[in-house]
Amino acid sequence: MTHTKPRRQTVTLGPSGATLTDVVDVARHGVTVTLSQEALDAVAAVRRHVEDLAAGDVPTYGISTGFGALADKHIPVESRAQLQKSLIRSHAAGMGPQVEKEVVRALMFLRATTLASGRTGVRPEVVQTMVDLLNADIIPVVHEYGSLGCSGDLAPLSHIALALMGEGPVIGPEGDQREASELMAEAGITPLELREKEGLALINGTEGMLGMLALALHDLDALADVLDLTAAMSVEALLGTDRVFVPELHEPLRPHPGQARSADRMLRILADSPIVASHREGDSRIQDAYSLRCAPQVAGGLRDTLAYVRQVAEREVAATIDNPVVLEDGRVSSNGNFHGAPVAYALDFLAIPVADAASMAERRTDRMLDPARSAGLPAFLVDDPGVDSGMMIAQYTQAGLVSDMKRLAVPASVDSIPSSAMQEDHVSMGWHAARKLRTAVENFRRVLAVELVAAARAIELRAPLRPGPATGAALAALREAGVPGPGPDQFMAPQLADAEQALRDGSVLAAVEQVLGG
Repeated sequence: MTHTKPRRQTVTLGPSGATLTDVVDVARHGVTVTLSQEALDAVAAVRRHVEDLAAGDVPTYGISTGFGALADKHIPVESRAQLQKSLIRSHAAGMGPQVEKEVVRALMFLRATTLASGRTGVRPEVVQTMVDLLNADIIPVVHEYGSLGCSGDLAPLSHIALALMGEGPVIGPEGDQREASELMAEAGITPLELREKEGLALINGTEGMLGMLALALHDLDALADVLDLTAAMSVEALLGTDRVFVPELHEPLRPHPGQARSADRMLRILADSPIVASHREGDSRIQDAYSLRCAPQVAGGLRDTLAYVRQVAEREVAATIDNPVVLEDGRVSSNGNFHGAPVAYALDFLAIPVADAASMAERRTDRMLDPARSAGLPAFLVDDPGVDSGMMIAQYTQAGLVSDMKRLAVPASVDSIPSSAMQEDHVSMGWHAARKLRTAVENFRRVLAVELVAAARAIELRAPLRPGPATGAALAALREAGVPGPGPDQFMAPQLADAEQALRDGSVLAAVEQVLGG
């Protein structure tokens, strides 16, 4: 979520793969990619096995045969170069809006990682050309639709392979769309003439869904911390208690690590708050509403889901996905590792707690706007009741976002649809699961931005009581971002946009972490 550039300048690919941090750094921050000599040597060594098979008389899938349902068609030597071109041109069949630049960069980097493993049988120049395009910031145009998450993210990866051939539209470093051949010539990159196995090796992977998962994990790690912050600020604003967050009520009684972490963070965020202290004695309320009292349980569930999903992503980023694959002993073997089910399930799973956490945040916001439940705050946090509407419609917007997120939490991975003349009779829909998760993550940030604005305004309306050091730091950072405090109604949309940006760039969270000590 935070778009601060990383300190390092280069990621080096070897045969052993990459990390999720590598994916984010290359995809989002444009870090340069290099290939180790070890990787290039491994790729070259494995390529020799493929060339031996290509010269032999025994038909081998992906090398001397057709593809998919046409795998029983033997292709003569003189037609194999055309076979690779035809594969890529026909499979580059995407439609719809262009996919975001960072997603395409993640796709390219992850496929380069797989190619660098030496298990796919391509020539070293294939890997190098992919890396050269990345480093030149020449990004193929990839479309929203064209993957079923099985046999690889086929159309998206094919559009990238098409660019490697010097064909099709690409986006240049200046953001202009041009033909691949033109920009490659200007960058001094020679288009590829694909040979046996290489077209198939470029498109047979789960890199699209995995790249989007890596980016989502990065964003949600930060948003989980933001969630603890906005929930704590709402507790403070609504004169709730912090005693339900003490450690003895969590780890010893219910040992979910995410719950314990969120409770601890909320307790520390509320520490030394004069507002919280003001009603610690003599408060007639027995218990806070669930959206306040149970915030660590829901936020913790999100954290624990993130931990599980990260395990899946780390396993997948260490994988070598191709069909057929070249084994260490030189055998070229068909397999089903391109099926995206493990990643698709993780993507779908993650969308559920994200939607539920957003739903709870919206309930806290609504509570702050309702004078019957807000412990003395003005209706809709207005300055002049009747004249002003305050945050009435901001909550509408928040509710609309949450409603959308609930729909996005419906799993895509159960919606298999057969393809390729029933050869591919069960598919993962992992690409679709990833696309909807990206939308959910963006909506989640917006939902939390609304809660942040409401809670900050409500806290200031508690004056002369002051917020705690941590919540006060968040409030100050929000005001520095251009979001005004209580007062007559102003154009609301820019305020919400500024709050969203302050969460996106990490400034609010950084201010809080400085108080908490990291």
